[in-house]
Amino acid sequence: MADGRTPSSARGDSLLFLTDEQLRQGSEAMFFAYRGFTADPDRILVDLAYGRAHHRAVHFINRAPGTTVNNLLDILGVTKQSLNRVLRTLISDGLVESKVGRNDKRERHLHLTEAGQALEQQLSDAQRARLRAAFRDAGPEAVAGFRTVLEAMMDPEMYNSYTRLRETK
Repeated sequence: MADGRTPSSARGDSLLFLTDEQLRQGSEAMFFAYRGFTADPDRILVDLAYGRAHHRAVHFINRAPGTTVNNLLDILGVTKQSLNRVLRTLISDGLVESKVGRNDKRERHLHLTEAGQALEQQLSDAQRARLRAAFRDAGPEAVAGFRTVLEAMMDPEMYNSYTRLRETK
């Protein structure tokens, strides 16, 4: 495939036959798992009057300190207006700093403050605890399979952003 992923025929997908009901159950499991995955951070965010958009921004700024607003727009797949609303709040609350680019003064580079890092740590700790327990119960082969399924579901541009992000750490 052009995006670097293994074609489905080479992975043996042609041997896997799932009924519509099994696919529906998988979809529902993903829905409820996502609700669980976001529930812990949501409880933390509600006290701050923040939502999931704030969480995603803080998460990805932490993953790539100094990232530009345009790069964050690409990663999150949101409108500039939507992201600016979130960033204005995070900046005014002292969680994110926006610095003018050295080479290009039009660029704004984003960094978490100490308070922003503490919030990101609290939100991520809650999610990592849930993932750690689930992965431990499922075992290493299931974890590898889970990652394979998630990566296969990504659109090519999302997969490319995902792999670039993984390369930064």
